[in-house]
Amino acid sequence: MALFLHGYRYSVYVRIVRLVLAEKGVAHERVEVNPFGADMPAEYLRLHPFGRVPALVHDGFALYETGAITRYVDRAFPGPALQPTDPKRLARMDQIVGVADAYAYWPLVRQVFVHDVVRPHMGTAGDAAEREKGLADSAKVLDALEALAAPDTWLTGPDISLADFHLGAMVAYFAQSPRGAALLTVRPRLSIWWQRFKARPSAITTDPGLPVTQA
Repeated sequence: MALFLHGYRYSVYVRIVRLVLAEKGVAHERVEVNPFGADMPAEYLRLHPFGRVPALVHDGFALYETGAITRYVDRAFPGPALQPTDPKRLARMDQIVGVADAYAYWPLVRQVFVHDVVRPHMGTAGDAAEREKGLADSAKVLDALEALAAPDTWLTGPDISLADFHLGAMVAYFAQSPRGAALLTVRPRLSIWWQRFKARPSAITTDPGLPVTQA
């Protein structure tokens, strides 16, 4: 079996796939691709015509779009099932993934994490107005997710699902901001869920850290 995951080390969406691969115990090779680089390799654009990450190649079968990749990995490989069989729980999983993509990613990651964590880490000032807008929008998203989260161990019930990995990769960045962490703390279900999720071995082993600063 030859399985290659193409993507950027610090990408939320690459980490989502890495989390799922780790949970399923699937060995793979990583191929670093920086979607923010000046020149996107032509060979990568043949895998992903839109030049985003990640892309997966399994024995010559190429696939892009994170949701398609994670569902494929769950179906194609042995290991614990990461999608509920109950139709309502499965629908809730799909809903939470959709909310994370459509409403959570931008404020949690691109506004709060980037401007409150990454830019100061890299030695530049974050945009305070952008950060504050992100925090306001994040509060609305977290309220919605708090209402959707099951009163169980994981977001969709007693068993972990793709929804946990999808949102978990975003919250892992967001919670590095003290302001972001404070917003999580006042939402009981999400707060307990996050403490449980971040201690999971897959979350620990896939942590990409922060970008390396230039000397």
